[in-house]
Amino acid sequence: MNTLRLVPLLLAAAVFAPLTAQEKSPPAITLPVAKIAATPEETPKTLPGTETFVYRDADGLVMRLFVLKPKGWKASDHRPALMFFFGGGWTKGTAANAMAWARNAAELGMIGIAPDYRTKNRHDTSPLASVADGRAALRWVQTHAAEFGLDPTRIVVGGNSAGGHVALWTGITHTPPGSSAKEDPLYKPAAFFLTSAVSDTSPETGYTPKRFGADATALSPVHQLDAKMPPVLAFHGDADKTVPLAESLALRDKLTATGNLCELHIVPGGSHNYGGEIPEWWAKTKQLFAAFLRQQAVLSP
Repeated sequence: MNTLRLVPLLLAAAVFAPLTAQEKSPPAITLPVAKIAATPEETPKTLPGTETFVYRDADGLVMRLFVLKPKGWKASDHRPALMFFFGGGWTKGTAANAMAWARNAAELGMIGIAPDYRTKNRHDTSPLASVADGRAALRWVQTHAAEFGLDPTRIVVGGNSAGGHVALWTGITHTPPGSSAKEDPLYKPAAFFLTSAVSDTSPETGYTPKRFGADATALSPVHQLDAKMPPVLAFHGDADKTVPLAESLALRDKLTATGNLCELHIVPGGSHNYGGEIPEWWAKTKQLFAAFLRQQAVLSP
């Protein structure tokens, strides 16, 4: 077994006992608003129904990813996988926010993977660390593919918002500032799946370029794309006031102009959280995701 630390922790739903009526209805407690402090985000060490693996363990920094295997999984399988990165502006969020897509992948017979990565709130880091972790997570999974029963060349990488930015950097060949060449992915993703994604962080037209300092353009995916990129399936609301639709339009235009495939679906009236606010588009996104992967031969017809 590889000398990298590997810690599987399978959680069964049965360990969670149902709440009693008293527990469901605790007495109301009223506190002055000024005295209620925000609860700091906790880094999950386990997530229900998943196995936990450590993909980075050095200098006191431990980073995990959570794996959800489909029904009928066998160690001898050669299955496709979806690695999905949560959003939150490289500032907040945890891998728990990516579990909905990991579960959807498992329902399709894929292996669902929800990686954690460093954020400002939990680790006091810049987006450069988030990108470095995303690349390291994909390389680690590709290196351990045989242990997961997956095909390292059929890993779809997705992400929401800033997670989409992290995802795109797993498919760009050159090592960006803040990352290590020793952690570069071994293969490009089989495809990208992006929702409300950040794809431009340049000072001229990008999203929060100050977060990147002098590396804003160097870390801007639309400015750093390879000549040949994996096929892209993207979704973006035309009423997104957080990450403007213009980012996905520019990414699509740049990709298609260089002969790459980008299928962009614009959600009418969709905000940054279009999937949570427009249920029919959550369902439609799942349907189009499955259809796209069949079209790309990632999934069987």
